[in-house]
Amino acid sequence: MTDMQKLYFAKRGEILVNNLKNRHFDAYYCENREQALEKAVSLIPAGASVGWGGALSAQQIGLMDAVRAGEYQPIDRDTCRTPEEREEAMRRCLLTDVFITGANAISMDGQMVNIDGNGNRVAAIVYGPKEVIVIAGMNKVEDTLDAAITRARTVAAPMNQQRFQLPNPCTVTGTCADCKSQTCICNQILITRHCRPVGRIKFILVGEELGL
Repeated sequence: MTDMQKLYFAKRGEILVNNLKNRHFDAYYCENREQALEKAVSLIPAGASVGWGGALSAQQIGLMDAVRAGEYQPIDRDTCRTPEEREEAMRRCLLTDVFITGANAISMDGQMVNIDGNGNRVAAIVYGPKEVIVIAGMNKVEDTLDAAITRARTVAAPMNQQRFQLPNPCTVTGTCADCKSQTCICNQILITRHCRPVGRIKFILVGEELGL
């Protein structure tokens, strides 16, 4: 990453942190993934139950590994042996002390957009876990809410579909077809525009490109 990109992310990050705080989120800007990991770990109390949904950005900064190795009670759906166990783990995540997630997009005025297939991730963001930690690279930030929604639909979802390889149109074309496939991963679109109670959702913005 060039010095110009770092400055660009930092200046936008400063504005976005203030805008998120004005919406009663907690928000922090970290220059890199090492700082982001340190900040995230500091926000999770020892002994806490910790779950997560789709959170590639959190994986990339090493947060899942830190939770598994730390003094926490992780609910790790990736260790489940059957689909039934995995489903039960996702349900248990809705009652954790801390839920870790990413963002498909964030608007500069401080609104987050997430799009889900099963809905477990957006459900946890809305209600259930006592606290939510969002890890987001500055590449997820768009100037407007409309642009953030477009990013979630036409960038994040088709790119994630290349991971999942489900039989959906965007798997083949890389482009959203507004499909109604049984295996569609765009079934719920959540706009989180305000935090209630104050500070429940905590953003860690990272001055790098993370996630999809």
